[in-house]
Amino acid sequence: MIHNKKVVVVLPAYNAAKTLKITYDEIDFSIVDDVILVDDHSNDDTVEVGKQLGIKHIIRHDQNKGYGGNQKSCYNKAIELGADIVIMLHPDYQYTPKLIPAMSHLIGSELYHVVLGSRILGRGALKGGMPVIKYVANRGLTFIQNLLMNAKLSEYHTGYRAFSREALEKVNFNANSDNFVFDNQMLAQIWYAGYEIAEITCPTKYFNDASSINLKNSTIYALGVMRTAVQYRMEKWGIVKNKIFAKR
Repeated sequence: MIHNKKVVVVLPAYNAAKTLKITYDEIDFSIVDDVILVDDHSNDDTVEVGKQLGIKHIIRHDQNKGYGGNQKSCYNKAIELGADIVIMLHPDYQYTPKLIPAMSHLIGSELYHVVLGSRILGRGALKGGMPVIKYVANRGLTFIQNLLMNAKLSEYHTGYRAFSREALEKVNFNANSDNFVFDNQMLAQIWYAGYEIAEITCPTKYFNDASSINLKNSTIYALGVMRTAVQYRMEKWGIVKNKIFAKR
């Protein structure tokens, strides 16, 4: 616990058998109270590895629900377990678990309700092997999103995130897409709810076993990101209402 607040790490997994153990072994259990593994109908032994590691809370989807659908299961279970601080960590070892204490303390001290591990602050992205085309796309999309949302984030596309229970209970994340755009919809909801978002520098690693999305899904994602930013602006102006911004 941190400041008597329960810390829960959620691991949204898909074919993570090769990297789950190395990710899990770096989690600081002096502050982390529970771990939740949600397997999105993997084709490998992700669930079996999770059991061998002693993870008590394992959910396996009977069919693939997508990245967003996986996160919905993660957050709903974390709330059910009474989490006060929820850290979303990819079990593909692309993000270091060693930042969990820092992210948790920012929320536990009640300075922020949302913390992002940013690959763009500093030189973490390119140094860690992010393909140049992805880096350029990240910077371009983030620039447009900041304009439309009147914000100043270094990136909207990191998969390393921490939330307070209050934030998770306030935003209607279950109304979001089951696809990759879920992440951006959630940040739009966070802004709309009036929360500030903290960022900390996060080194990252790109290697063969790290998760990635193909060109088709990347294009769909980019279009979804733009749509979400426009929907946010329309909602703020009161022109068009969208269900994702409705109260839970």
